[in-house]
Order: sequence, then structure tokens, then C-alpha cells
Amino acid sequence: MRAPAKPAFRFLLDLHTGVPAYRQIIDQVRGALAAGALAAGHQLPTVRQLAVDLAINPNTVVRAYRELELSGLLETQQGTGTFISVQRLPRAQAERDRQLSQIAADAAARAGAAGFTIEELLEKLRLSSSCARGPNLPARKEKQ
Repeated sequence: MRAPAKPAFRFLLDLHTGVPAYRQIIDQVRGALAAGALAAGHQLPTVRQLAVDLAINPNTVVRAYRELELSGLLETQQGTGTFISVQRLPRAQAERDRQLSQIAADAAARAGAAGFTIEELLEKLRLSSSCARGPNLPARKEKQ
């Protein structure tokens, strides 16, 4: 059984950040998974539809989807569509911790260089997380 075909999630690109569009798509899928806005079985837009919606080259979407598929987050089923993978590839906890530490350090450094405080960054992350979840999705539980 599949989840609803149209999750309460929309891709948004900021072409002024210097971050490539394919990387923004990848980051948004990963972020939506982490926030619970996307879950196993959700169908993503077709390559053509997402390219039209974002006004970008379809090859950009293909690249993002291919990288997500290679990492085990997406499954493409010929004639059916592209879905969030039901089987997520397990990663060692140490690798997850290292990756999250790097992401946090990068975000803190970029925010500090732009003149923002850590408190402002944390508040924006909280707001972004609640927006990514959507109005009808529960917050993730804190780890004990």
C-alpha cells in the first residue's frame, strides 16, 4: 500500500544562493524526510512536472533524483513514478553523528559570517522545521 500520491510538500528553489538547483532539491528531500513532511511511499513529482514547476532544465531534476536513488532514498518504478524508498539504507550511528556535526558547524559558521547569532539560527531552524512538516503532521519526538 502506498501513501497519498500528493504529500503536503513543495519544492522551492532560491537561485540567488549559489547552491546548485539539483543540490537544493536533494537537500529539500532529505530535510522533508527528517522533518516528517515526506515518508516512505510518498510519490514525488515526475521529472518533467518538477522541472516545469521550478522552471529549470529537466536534466537538473534527473541528476537530483539519480543521486537520491543511488543513496537509497528514492525508488523509481518504470511507468508508475518516483517514490520515497520504503527500505532506507542503514548508516552507522558514528557516520550520522559526524554528518550532523558537520552540517551544524557549517550552518553556524555561515550564520556567524553573515552577522547572525546562534539563537537566531536556532529559531529559524525551528520555524523551517515546523513549516516543512506542514500543518497536519506531528512534530518528531525528542530522543531520550
